[in-house]
Amino acid sequence: MTPTLLAAAGAGDLVRDTAETFGWSPKLFLAQVISFIIVAVLLRLFAYKPILAVLRQRRDQIAQAQLNAEKIKQQLAEAEQRHADILARANAEAQKMIDEARASASVVAERKEQEAILAAEQIVVKAREASAIEHERTMAQLKHELGRLVVDTTAKVTGKVLTSDDQRRLEEEASRQLA
Repeated sequence: MTPTLLAAAGAGDLVRDTAETFGWSPKLFLAQVISFIIVAVLLRLFAYKPILAVLRQRRDQIAQAQLNAEKIKQQLAEAEQRHADILARANAEAQKMIDEARASASVVAERKEQEAILAAEQIVVKAREASAIEHERTMAQLKHELGRLVVDTTAKVTGKVLTSDDQRRLEEEASRQLA
């Protein structure tokens, strides 16, 4: 016999001795293989497939949630853009209203200023008129008083009693000289 055959024969004896030492029996081994196959099939039918179905369903839900999240992000971006547009339009309208209010206030202020100037001019005119009237009245009183003083002085200097015609004539002369 060749050394390979001897080694193979020796290996077969070794396997048989090891199997006998550990109590290996082909019938028991075949029964355990069949039991394992039955358990594997049952697990595949009742555990593995439902778990895979749940995992597949979860994967689909996650994918759907990601799609929804992307849609929500897009809608949020659009809403923010609309919000920015609305704010820009509102700011433009507010600025326009402020400018119109300033222009209106300027017109009103100018109108009020014109009214105040007219009122001041009227007050000045009335004051001048009143001053002129007061001046004329004062001058008339002064002329009258001066005429009386001239008449009194003349009467005292001349020592005679002046008639009303003399008094009137002296007053008129004094008035003419003052004018």
